[in-house]
Amino acid sequence: MSVSPLSVAVCRTYQAGFKLVMGTNFFNWKEPYLLEGPGSIRKLPALIKSKGINSVLIVTDKGLTGLHLLDSLYEELDNSNIKYKVFDDVQPNPSIENIEAAKEAYLGGGCEAIIAFGGGSPMDCAKAAGARVANPKISVRKMRGLLKIRKPLPPLFAVPTTAGTGSEVTLAAVVTDEETHEKCPINDPKLRPGYAVLDPELTVGLPPKVTSTTGMDALTHAVEAYIGRSNVANTEDYARKAVKLIFDNIQVAYNDGKNIEARGNMLKASYYAGMAFTRAYVGYVHAIGHNLGGFYHIPHGLAMAVILPYVLDYYGESAYERLSQLADIAGLETSGLSQAQKAQLFIAKVREYNSAMGIPEHIDGILEKDVPTIAQRALKEGNPLYPVPKLMGFDECMYLIRKIGNI
Repeated sequence: MSVSPLSVAVCRTYQAGFKLVMGTNFFNWKEPYLLEGPGSIRKLPALIKSKGINSVLIVTDKGLTGLHLLDSLYEELDNSNIKYKVFDDVQPNPSIENIEAAKEAYLGGGCEAIIAFGGGSPMDCAKAAGARVANPKISVRKMRGLLKIRKPLPPLFAVPTTAGTGSEVTLAAVVTDEETHEKCPINDPKLRPGYAVLDPELTVGLPPKVTSTTGMDALTHAVEAYIGRSNVANTEDYARKAVKLIFDNIQVAYNDGKNIEARGNMLKASYYAGMAFTRAYVGYVHAIGHNLGGFYHIPHGLAMAVILPYVLDYYGESAYERLSQLADIAGLETSGLSQAQKAQLFIAKVREYNSAMGIPEHIDGILEKDVPTIAQRALKEGNPLYPVPKLMGFDECMYLIRKIGNI
């Protein structure tokens, strides 16, 4: 079943109104205050102290504390006489219970601000926990959707250790509801961190598998923002910059993890992609990926990497013009090619990158009995919100999920 003309009209009207709102200055779209470059993590405590903050909650995971990536931060916090409490129980795809535990750690520690340290999961956990601290009467489930957070979060300092999510600049957090096996996207400008640290030294130890999947996550953000119908102001420029940096650096970072320049460029690409999609929004790659993750706990970056070319194939001619532009921006050899050929070359290059970096062509473990529910939830997330080039119906979504799962 494809989308009815009435449904198309409703979705496009909704998206046009939302684009109009997002294009105004009603929300604060100011970029976060940035500390960047090798060793910039050591400058963060002085910045925190300058804001009159004397106690912070650090939200991270045990993998990062076990690698001692936070040691220099601890040292400088001590030197700045800033008390800190560490919550390192963040789980992959943080759950509602995980959020509540982080909130209690903040309150129990008498904290005044939050440092989110890690990849997408610590970022999402820190954002949602901060929202709960500021809005104790609004549950995580009631925050799901758009603009449900009433009061601003405590000061939030974001330190990404992967180059993928762009969470240090976005208005989004995604929480897993373990009872329903759903991902709950929370979208509100109040979730955007006011400060971010882009320190490539924190990413040099990333395993190649994490480098590849998080990098393709950043590419997905940039591509979905660019080909969508809600680009405003400078989002197109951010997306172009991100795509160029990713194509120039992802395989270098994958093959040589200690290349500081490539690591720094991938962090900046992720940042630019985050700036693009936080206003221009994403599409069905995320809608399907979120819900596969909710069912099967698939890492978000892996889901994005695998799903991206399938959804781009589905869009077909509706995305060719934009994808052909990205082929040129990415530096692909497009001389003499038609618009359609350029677009198809771009999609083929995505598949080539996946293959070269050991990312599988399919997602194993998708069960046929789950496909209708996953499709229903994906479309509930995507329609009418995501300003995709071509709207997807229920049967089309199920067909695509089966292709992704090779079932």
